[in-house]
Amino acid sequence: MTTNGQVPATAESGAEREAVYYEGSPALRSALGALLGAGAAALALVIGSFFLATTARWWIPVVGLLLGAALVVLPILLVRVVHYRITSYRIDYERGLFSKSIDTLELWHIEDLSFRQSLWERILNVGRINVLSHDVSTPELVLRGLPNPRPVFESLKERVIVVKRQRGVIKLDAG
Repeated sequence: MTTNGQVPATAESGAEREAVYYEGSPALRSALGALLGAGAAALALVIGSFFLATTARWWIPVVGLLLGAALVVLPILLVRVVHYRITSYRIDYERGLFSKSIDTLELWHIEDLSFRQSLWERILNVGRINVLSHDVSTPELVLRGLPNPRPVFESLKERVIVVKRQRGVIKLDAG
């Protein structure tokens, strides 16, 4: 399922089509707690700077307003610089504002998937998927703030099994 609830988009990939299960940034509502905390800190900073302005320099409230605005923008920016693309064969994890870094995790490398959703996240309909893998560069990947995460998790679980069977990957228990 895609972010807008429609049937997954597909792109040609060799003999089989690659379905996109999710593409986008984490939901901004997943950072609501950080945003509210930053807003409270920004408000305290602005009010404090106006009280200091009566005994000090005129520029203190201006600096307080700028720092307060930066505090509010920071959680939004931290969410928007992350981008996920989850397909039927791989997970691309992109991050960065001025410079970009992209890690790709092939589904056949995945060893374990887990789904987490706190009460607050359930109310906001966001969640996180923890991915453990045998991939050298990405042994653990946490997909945070996914909107409507349960269908994405279920699709990933099914696809990991299918992709491992296609590649002939066999799990051996040491016990």
